[in-house]
Amino acid sequence: MSGTPRATVGFGCPTGVDPHHVSVQIPIGRNDPVEVVEKFGIRGGTNGLPDEVTRVVLARAKWTAISDHVKRIFNERLKEKGLPSSKWTPGENKLDRLLGKELCVLAWAIEAADNSLVAVALKNWAGLRPEERWWLFTMTAAATGESTDKDVGWRKALRFALTENPVKGAEDFRATRRKPKQHELIPKPLPLFDH
Repeated sequence: MSGTPRATVGFGCPTGVDPHHVSVQIPIGRNDPVEVVEKFGIRGGTNGLPDEVTRVVLARAKWTAISDHVKRIFNERLKEKGLPSSKWTPGENKLDRLLGKELCVLAWAIEAADNSLVAVALKNWAGLRPEERWWLFTMTAAATGESTDKDVGWRKALRFALTENPVKGAEDFRATRRKPKQHELIPKPLPLFDH
């Protein structure tokens, strides 16, 4: 039936048979790092796809600095879709695969950053549209998407992009950004070719 919210667990993870999702594994120990693992579900182990990939291992202090903000942003998105909200708990926390990809972008940006820059990265990340975060995940994961790829290539680029490029009022910008009208999506010719 169209329009009926799907059954989910955690942050929008489908409850179907072995779905592709992301798992945030939060240890009970308050100083132990948090792991973000992409689990490919039923497709895992076929056509060269692994069962799962640990995407990032994040220091606990950095996780603590972002977790409440990320929870709020994800719950707002779930509410918009008519899905139940969630919270972080010790153990495994399941996320819809797209939300998990967005979390990876933020975690990758701050994993090697100075702790004083985490708030700047969070503000810049919040100013991005979900589609922008998905694209950044795809580009980064293609070359440097495993936990052992810390602070190289696209991972380093994300760190610089989100920590050294402050967006003033990113949260306000995100809230007020309007969708372009259809006629605005049609590319205009470059002035170079206008004669």
